[in-house]
Amino acid sequence: MHKTSAWPLALLYMALVVYASLYPFADWRDQGMAPWAFLAAPLPKYWTGFDVATNVVGYAPLGFLLALSALRSGVASRAAHAVAIAALAAGGLSLAMETLQSYLPVRVPSNVDFALNLAGAWGGAVMAWLLERMGAIDRWSRFRARWFAPDARGALVLLALWPLALLFPASVPFGLGQVLERLEAAVAAALQDTPFLDWLPVRDVELQPLIPGAELLCVMLGVLVPCLLGFCIIQRAGRRAAFLLGVMAVGIGVTALSAALSYGPSHAWAWLSLPVRAGLLAALGAALLLLPLPRRGCAALMLLALAVHLSLLNQAPTSAYFAQTLQTWEQGRFIRFHGLAQWLGWVWPYAALVYVLVRVSRAESKN
Repeated sequence: MHKTSAWPLALLYMALVVYASLYPFADWRDQGMAPWAFLAAPLPKYWTGFDVATNVVGYAPLGFLLALSALRSGVASRAAHAVAIAALAAGGLSLAMETLQSYLPVRVPSNVDFALNLAGAWGGAVMAWLLERMGAIDRWSRFRARWFAPDARGALVLLALWPLALLFPASVPFGLGQVLERLEAAVAAALQDTPFLDWLPVRDVELQPLIPGAELLCVMLGVLVPCLLGFCIIQRAGRRAAFLLGVMAVGIGVTALSAALSYGPSHAWAWLSLPVRAGLLAALGAALLLLPLPRRGCAALMLLALAVHLSLLNQAPTSAYFAQTLQTWEQGRFIRFHGLAQWLGWVWPYAALVYVLVRVSRAESKN
């Protein structure tokens, strides 16, 4: 049995699909029709190319990851079986989501969406089969064995999710994990009109925006954390340097894409202010100095970087202007991706924190 990163990625992607399909999880009720009635309903008269693309593209990665999991873990004896397993599993998930949407007034189940989801999953599974047939998957396995430590699966999953987490607009570039203000508001709303509301801790001072120096530090640490995560599973300094350049390029590119999606293509680089540019240069310089650091030292330093980054970020409020920009995602055409990217942006640094804590504790137990 081969330990592949595709299986945990597939499980995570399925969880995110469930969230995106059933968001906002409110006003559940029986609307007086069979939940599977949409299968025999007439085809919708109105549709857009964006809707078609999102339904196909949204399920293609799931089909790809499920087929790859079956191929690499030995679940499927033949490639055709892997494609069938992946398509059926993804199709079953799509059918379940469309059925449950019948109980949500704000969501509309559609036989076209189901068919497009199934087609996207099948296309992704076929892509995995083609890559396997061409030997690309074996080449990746050899590359992984040469570059990364044998226990790199968890870190690789986190690194693969990092660019997706950056897609959701953040009040500070690369500032993932800013959840305290929203968490406090959500808990207060849940405890409204109950005696437990008085039990909530109240901050003595009003949250103040980050000063430029603190913003610089947040940007630097936000970029340095995935670099250190990679250094935990990469041994050689030369390979670490190449990985560092890749992280910088991907992070800057995805952040620009997020800004373009949120504010328009003309504002793709508006986030690149002086503190952000200085933070990026500081992250590059610090990562270069840390190239020779042992893997265990990288893990310990990553713990410190995460703690400082999350502490600084959660002591600052989200700006009113930033809150307005979220409406583009929460109410606009990106609502299907709202839950996916938002939850990744919130959870990613805490998942990385748990991962590195487990890694450090295991290393200590072996000594």
